[in-house]
Amino acid sequence: MTTRALELLAADGPHPAYPKELDLYGQFVGSWQVANRSFDETTGRWYENSFEWAFGWVLNGRAVQDVIRVPADQTPTGEVWVGTTIRVYDPKLDAWRVNWFGPGAGLFCSLIGRAHGDEIRQDGSQHDGRPIRWNFSDISDTGFTWRGYVSDDDGVTWRLEQEMRATR
Repeated sequence: MTTRALELLAADGPHPAYPKELDLYGQFVGSWQVANRSFDETTGRWYENSFEWAFGWVLNGRAVQDVIRVPADQTPTGEVWVGTTIRVYDPKLDAWRVNWFGPGAGLFCSLIGRAHGDEIRQDGSQHDGRPIRWNFSDISDTGFTWRGYVSDDDGVTWRLEQEMRATR
């Protein structure tokens, strides 16, 4: 059931104040099917699953929010897993403030996102304080690749911990 709060959160499209800047993440608005590979630091193993990743305009068109919902049969725990990211363009920084919330697993991350050539690079830190870098690459109307890296040595080296290949 949709609540009034969700109706008030949603927006029909981007706010007209920063059309070029808002398109950086606005290009992802819609629903995507994802083939995912993730590294589990606890077991030292990679696992694969698939799920839906949906993006939409929120906050009067000044932000893009996404929701990932992984069905129970696609998670290691057998529980439905849901997370969300809110990306808000900050004109004072000329960059995006990116916040990821994965409450079921206790994962919370804050990053700053910017165009980086024909990619999008997001740098920040995760719940345990380690630096992270999340990149969107191979971006087209029908797909993109998202890669998440973590650094165990304050950004000297980076280790891939997740890769998502999304298609419409």
